[in-house]
Amino acid sequence: MTDETTDQWRGWREAAETALYGPGGFYRRPEGPAGHFRTSVHASPLFAEAVSRLLCRVDQALGHPETLDFVDMAAGRGELATGVLAALPSDVAARTRAYAVEVAARPPGLDHRIEWLPEPPRGITGLLFANEWLDNVPLEVAEVDSAGVPRRVLVRRDGAERLGEPFSGADAAWLTRWWPLTAEEGLRAEIGLPRDEAWADAVTAVGRGLAVAVDYAHAADARPLFGTLTGFRAGRETEPVPDGSCDLTAHVALDACAAHAPRVYAGSARALPEGRVLTQRAALRALGIAGARPPLALATTQPAAYVRALASAGEAAELTAPGGLGDFGWLLQPVGIPNAPDTSDAPLGALLVDVPDHEEQ
Repeated sequence: MTDETTDQWRGWREAAETALYGPGGFYRRPEGPAGHFRTSVHASPLFAEAVSRLLCRVDQALGHPETLDFVDMAAGRGELATGVLAALPSDVAARTRAYAVEVAARPPGLDHRIEWLPEPPRGITGLLFANEWLDNVPLEVAEVDSAGVPRRVLVRRDGAERLGEPFSGADAAWLTRWWPLTAEEGLRAEIGLPRDEAWADAVTAVGRGLAVAVDYAHAADARPLFGTLTGFRAGRETEPVPDGSCDLTAHVALDACAAHAPRVYAGSARALPEGRVLTQRAALRALGIAGARPPLALATTQPAAYVRALASAGEAAELTAPGGLGDFGWLLQPVGIPNAPDTSDAPLGALLVDVPDHEEQ
């Protein structure tokens, strides 16, 4: 037998599931995601402050419930949940139940107010926030063969690939609807149906409130020709190899996710509006993160304050930068929450409605 035996070849979805989340998988490693890549959460505490403001807007829209939930999906080591609790006004923090959802074990020293769970609680009243979660939901990769047929890409543990069977059923339907490939050999796509389903399931956990997904994203009119599957290890991009040694990530078709969750609820008493996708730049600006430099006069009158304000402006600029973190997509899905699109002073209006069209994803 050689290492080319059929039973050692798997679709990327199965291979990535094992490599990321299986025993000894990448996301169970003790150093956590922050040991390998930097997200908006790690870039600046301003990000957690913005999320805390969003939670306060949700709280207002819900009429200040007795208990307000904050759920941090794919929580890493609880950095975002910790930052949000620290940034909340004391009266809101006193009513907030914080949950961190992660496959790894609870890290030592985490704030005792944060409950650590392997999956989100159900019946959430508040905000479910998924920062860079969907890009790590494993999916199948398609590649066009010499006859112009999209086929499943099979992969070995060492990263070697070959083409498998053509797609059929729901995967084929998703590919046709959301990422149609021409007959040009070598073109690739990532079939985002597992992300659509994972997002819809997360949304169903929200009883009343808002679900938000933040991720690398692309839209139907600008899908990458050769896909986006890649790896990250120790802060550097690397070849995607499903052996547990690196992160495996692919950008998210957030437009498909936005359309899928309302279909899950269609015909029920909890019918949902279609979610809205914004750039991170637009969302953070609506939440007060603009990146404007402080006035130079402050350097003369209050030099220490000027230095602090300048550092904060630099962090805000990184979070909102075109071509960088500012281009991330924010998918916002209200559930059973007032959302009056004609009322600019609605609690969520500034984020869900009053964002200029040119800032949208």
